[in-house]
Amino acid sequence: MPDLVIVESPTKAKTISKFLGKDFVIKSSYGHIRDLPKKEMGIDVNNNFEPTYVVEDAEKKKVVDSLKKDAKKSTLIYFATDEDREGEAIAWHLVELLKPKKEQIKRITFHEITKHAIEDSLKHPRDIDMNRVSAQQARRILDRLVGYELSPFLWKKVARGLSAGRVQSVAVRLIVERETQILQFKQEEYWTLDVIFNKEEAQATGALDEKNLPEGFFSAKLSAINGKTIDKFEIKDTTHAHELEADLKNATYTITRVEKKETKKNPTPPFTTSTLQQEANRKLGFSAKQAMRIAQQLYEEGHITYMRTDSVNLSTKFLGEAKDYLIKEFGEKYALKSPRSFKTKSKTAQEAHEAIRPTEAMHTPASLAASLEPRSLKLYDLIWRRAIGSQMPEAIMDNTSIDVTTKTDAEYVFRATGQTIQFDGFLKIYPATQREDILPELAEKEVVHCASLNPNQHFTEPPARYSDASLVKALEEYEIGRPSTYAPTISTIIDRGYVERIENRRLKPTDIAFLVTDILVEHFPIISDYKFTAGMENQLDKIAEGKLDWEKAIREFYEPFKKNLMEKTESLSKKDLTEEKTDEKCDTCGKPMIIKTGRFGRFLACTGYPECKTTKPINGNGEAAAAETTDEKCPECGGAMQVKHGKFGTFLGCSKYPDCKGIKKIEKGTGVACPECGKGEIVEKRSKAGRTFYACNQYPDCKTAFFAKPINEKCPDCESQMVFGPKGTYKCSSKECKFSKPAEQQENELA
Repeated sequence: MPDLVIVESPTKAKTISKFLGKDFVIKSSYGHIRDLPKKEMGIDVNNNFEPTYVVEDAEKKKVVDSLKKDAKKSTLIYFATDEDREGEAIAWHLVELLKPKKEQIKRITFHEITKHAIEDSLKHPRDIDMNRVSAQQARRILDRLVGYELSPFLWKKVARGLSAGRVQSVAVRLIVERETQILQFKQEEYWTLDVIFNKEEAQATGALDEKNLPEGFFSAKLSAINGKTIDKFEIKDTTHAHELEADLKNATYTITRVEKKETKKNPTPPFTTSTLQQEANRKLGFSAKQAMRIAQQLYEEGHITYMRTDSVNLSTKFLGEAKDYLIKEFGEKYALKSPRSFKTKSKTAQEAHEAIRPTEAMHTPASLAASLEPRSLKLYDLIWRRAIGSQMPEAIMDNTSIDVTTKTDAEYVFRATGQTIQFDGFLKIYPATQREDILPELAEKEVVHCASLNPNQHFTEPPARYSDASLVKALEEYEIGRPSTYAPTISTIIDRGYVERIENRRLKPTDIAFLVTDILVEHFPIISDYKFTAGMENQLDKIAEGKLDWEKAIREFYEPFKKNLMEKTESLSKKDLTEEKTDEKCDTCGKPMIIKTGRFGRFLACTGYPECKTTKPINGNGEAAAAETTDEKCPECGGAMQVKHGKFGTFLGCSKYPDCKGIKKIEKGTGVACPECGKGEIVEKRSKAGRTFYACNQYPDCKTAFFAKPINEKCPDCESQMVFGPKGTYKCSSKECKFSKPAEQQENELA
């Protein structure tokens, strides 16, 4: 009889079947096969937190029945789920459902899906690691206790549909605190004095561009006055800046210092889960969720090693392959004599694991271009370059620093810095933001000439809102969650309405996020405390190592949490938490109005509710926002339409409401005619999941839609609609066409 191999993914099963013969049957569990029930807690808190697991989904029940039939026909059953805690738990759940004989159970894991790795794992099966299972079970139970106990409190005291979570609430707090810093930020003015010098006295023709200067020209900034280095706010206003400009107008400038220094830049380590999510967000514009979904697919197809890891180790086999590849492609000088190793920053990293890398060094992105979907190819390219680049020599730079001095009423020193790449090293494979800035050859005591003297006004900027990359970095620094939880956490806080993606895919908290965060910080500090959340992760690690009993860890958290929850449920009212008094009077009944915060934000509401249901939008100062009248006419009565706000966003409502209840949708046009029907315009829309897309306003007669904003241009290669692409590009909307070009090129052509 053939042996049964069970994995959690159909793609993984398909890839493994290429390496195993007729002696094996490979089946998929399609992810988690059973879980805690959806409509009840499923945890007996009075019986050592005993969980009740169920197979609720009808399709999952069919999978279980099929696996049971296959198990009965098999001599051995290999549970080949992923090697992390979640994979270990899935294997245990399968054993509990299939109930095979003990001698039939074989647990195998592999870090990459290759013939060698699969065959080696079959030779070295092990038992299911119950410590890992306990750690995963503890996490699941802990999150269920918090969610099922605290979420109903928020429903009752704030608004229905809200949720709280051990990791998600801390992530929301980070985003809220950053937004608070932005709101409290006070802009400050400062000036710089920038000079463009020319080695020769002859002037350049036309305007000078600091980023693209003619040969012999270089730029410098004022760095010191009378021997004292000036700080950022030394030149405070236009008066001071122009006084300095006047003093320097006819000055003579001399080179007083030329310093050249060789520096070396080392490559970065190969990717961990966290650094992959960050770099994919920065360089490719992928969300953490997108990056992990694509990486999972690459792993299951056998292209990369396991993508949930916090180790930066590379196998001896891969190190040898990388060296051979580099020597063959670029020569001996681009390969290291001995491999470079990296030290992990994570305290809990499992050094036996590997970093994320291609399964074969020789499998270049170009060699896989025909078989990978474009986004998969981009991520693979990033992983391949990072891993190969980590085994290349450092880049060698020549850095030059030049001081230019003049004496008028005071002594002024201007500093220019330049950089040239003497040897590109790893930059040949993994380009960084390194840019050559070449200075002309200059000597001390040489006189240079002022070609342009420019006082430039600047203003300080608030801290940037979090992106997926910077939030993942912050969570990692605080040791909140684990790499595998970052992507689902970000996805959850967006789906629950705490955070929204705005321009440049930055994360902005909603009004309800501020309110819920304030409530949790004040009344449930343990849930939103950074140190506690990080400490709980350490406890889960100890459970996985067999050093801590999982029931004890949960009890120590749950008992004081439950006691506090009961006290707060009794003592706090919805009114106390969600209402603020104002001086506004209701236009309808004259009663006072209060500021309320609901799931969809803050608004003014009449205290005469439910008899009077008058509400008003408010501005940032908590005052009633003036009604925004438009040129649109009401379809019901012909009256003027006003911009109004509801739980589904803004819309046009009749100004004669409540006598007339006429409404219209607000369309945000793009100015692009529909390429299919020619009648409609492509307008911005939002899906039920909150995702922005662009579609014809003649729907349902025309169902043309794009996920990227279109521009008024057709693809020169295939005549399809052009849309905005990543990183300042325009691209063809057709999946089959790969045409793209820089946005600047489009602007030049239009000009």
